[in-house]
Amino acid sequence: MAIKTKDLSIEDKLWGTANALRGSMDASEYRNVVLGLIFLKYVSDSFEARRSALLKTKFPEDAEDPDMYLSENIFWVPKKSRWGLIQTSAKMPQIGEIIDNAMEELEKNNDSLRGVLSKNYASPDLDKTRLGEVVDLISDISLGDKKAKQSDVLGRVYEYFLNKFASQEGKKGGEFYTPRSIVRLLVEMIEPYKGRIYDPCCGSGGMFVQSDKFVQEHQGKINDLSVYGEESNPTTWKLAKMNLAIRGIDNNLGPHQGDTFTNDLHKGERFDFILANPPFNVKNWNGDKLREDARWKYGVPPTGNANYAWIEHIISKLAPNGKAGFVLANGALSTSTKDEFVIRKAILEDDKIDAIVALPDKMFYSTGIPVSLWFIDMDKASQGERTRKGETLFIDARDLGEMVDRTHREFSKEDIAKVADTYHAYRGTNKQKYEDVAGFCKIASLDEIVKNDYVLTPGRYVGLAKQEDDGEPYEVKMTRLTSELKKEFAESDKLQAQIKDVLKELGYEI
Repeated sequence: MAIKTKDLSIEDKLWGTANALRGSMDASEYRNVVLGLIFLKYVSDSFEARRSALLKTKFPEDAEDPDMYLSENIFWVPKKSRWGLIQTSAKMPQIGEIIDNAMEELEKNNDSLRGVLSKNYASPDLDKTRLGEVVDLISDISLGDKKAKQSDVLGRVYEYFLNKFASQEGKKGGEFYTPRSIVRLLVEMIEPYKGRIYDPCCGSGGMFVQSDKFVQEHQGKINDLSVYGEESNPTTWKLAKMNLAIRGIDNNLGPHQGDTFTNDLHKGERFDFILANPPFNVKNWNGDKLREDARWKYGVPPTGNANYAWIEHIISKLAPNGKAGFVLANGALSTSTKDEFVIRKAILEDDKIDAIVALPDKMFYSTGIPVSLWFIDMDKASQGERTRKGETLFIDARDLGEMVDRTHREFSKEDIAKVADTYHAYRGTNKQKYEDVAGFCKIASLDEIVKNDYVLTPGRYVGLAKQEDDGEPYEVKMTRLTSELKKEFAESDKLQAQIKDVLKELGYEI
């Protein structure tokens, strides 16, 4: 979830007004309308800032040269697409047509935006008065935090809106948004400082946004991280393109949406880092057409569930020293289906599974079931300060996190640090000395995993947390507890008798 501050109170106000705009409009369509406006505001502001700077140079004519903007990773914004025109037209009945024209002109002048922007603002389903109110509010976003970069403020508003839309759309929302605290945990554990990073089912691009933040927070160079991804849903692909553009993150998500299994847009490519939240337990993934696919090094995945196809695809995309962290439904940890068991056994014996983290329930908008994080390391023998050959770390994080509303849980910064620090201690990449903690973490050898039939459920290995001794002798404790139980039984008998008397008076004797 985007973190709100006192300076950014405009988020809630903007959301309330934008929500009123919806009317009878389909949720996904309405989402694109609002996020499209935020995107247009961002690119226009970035353009105007660059234009203002160019006008003050010795060659002010450069302000009309598109290359002077593209060279700084800034979109060229034609006059009809500039926010000033949108803002002054906010109260006009033609505001919808003016915004549609702005989107069309912006796409025409920027190849990377072709087919990305929403262009249905003239739709009769949109209340033009409310649309104008949303334009006015978005116009004031820059006033929310004068110290922050405009892209940061707009980016935070954008993320806040993605979170709110995901919450409202429930299961469908999970298709484009992975909860921020889970993404943050994956990023903190994988540590994508430098190299090529890939997400085969990138949704709205949250994995990349958090990776970008991680690099910035650790004084790295953003240009040292190259972003690649693929997304099968055309609407979600557009969201990702806009989300990354607002952050100024250069990317290669392919020229259009694509099915990673049947139309791998990055075929033959290898990556240093992979972060992913594949859709859970997909039945119809065209597996019957891919029986001979070269990606199935460890065995052919079943046609009725894509979980293990995602695992093998991810491994096939890793460089020789690459690392991956991804989310899977818990069933993948212990499935005994023949094809899946064979694959899991082969991957373990090839020593590719570095760690498994069990998560609490209610972490996702798409499902209330608990899931797990898998971590793959292609070269455990040399990655990190200690050799982990033949070892797998199991972490049971089911007791972490706190409920932020009636149906959703999030990890705190402390929760994320606890899990990530444990993982890095296991790898020998921090100053913390690793120790098994009953009920939380355990390093298991391959022999131990074999004895457990190759099951990867962390609870099997970490055991139960040690209970603190309260100092009360056993005999004394049992005498006290049985005495208390006797009193409870007596009270129960008394209540039962009272209930029977009431029922008898009503003519219902038991």
